[in-house]
Amino acid sequence: MDIRHPLDDRMPALLKSGQRLRGIFNGLPSPAIVEMCAYAGFDFVVIDNEHGSADLETTENMLRAARASGIPAVVRCLRHDIARVLDMGAGALQIPMVNTADDARDLVRRVRYPGVGERGSAFSTRAAGYGAFGGRTHAQRSNEGIALIVMVETPEAVANAGAIAAVDGVDAVFVGPNDLSHAMGYADDWRRAEVQAEITRALKAVIAAGKCAGTLGLTLDDEEKHAAIGARYFATVSTGLITKAFREAAVAGRSAEAVALKY
Repeated sequence: MDIRHPLDDRMPALLKSGQRLRGIFNGLPSPAIVEMCAYAGFDFVVIDNEHGSADLETTENMLRAARASGIPAVVRCLRHDIARVLDMGAGALQIPMVNTADDARDLVRRVRYPGVGERGSAFSTRAAGYGAFGGRTHAQRSNEGIALIVMVETPEAVANAGAIAAVDGVDAVFVGPNDLSHAMGYADDWRRAEVQAEITRALKAVIAAGKCAGTLGLTLDDEEKHAAIGARYFATVSTGLITKAFREAAVAGRSAEAVALKY
């Protein structure tokens, strides 16, 4: 009998494949939503533990749902959760606010086991099949099969994007438009020309370093614009899509005044 390993190790190869990837951020604490993302046909799902409300137990269950439904799962988490999220079996991490190459090197050390990094070893966890897949083979599979995606979200990070991308062990760099816009003093106006110019600058630097570059792809036009310069890793947002669909159902056949938002 073949037993599926709990650790999905497909993301590094996908990020190196040259193909365009379309995923979705999900901050809702729901394994069912993760399954829906898989059945909808997304290439990956980002379980958003930076801005989402899932606790660690729910995160582990969302990882189970992703593995069972066949969609590669990335967990966006803060640094203090890295070790525990990895032990839950995350096959990819996306870490926000990486400003320098030294920041990126520190993350590589946290994600990789000794020999490459400094990750603590525990083979009783879900990532190692509760001991069924422990030991040296598990450590090698993890070091080779867990993807590290770092986020560039400040002017300092944009200036360092090429050096960040060049760090060995960084698989992809994602430019976060909203935080970048705020850091530049333009609030949430990330479609502003000055912000878009910095996004393009960062993406080009990452691509020149030979790594996969990505950013938000809320619309096909957004995606096509950045794909034209070589970006390949795009993500939309589940709550935005759900709210839009609900809104369209709520307002259908009614006047806008009848369902106007009030602040």
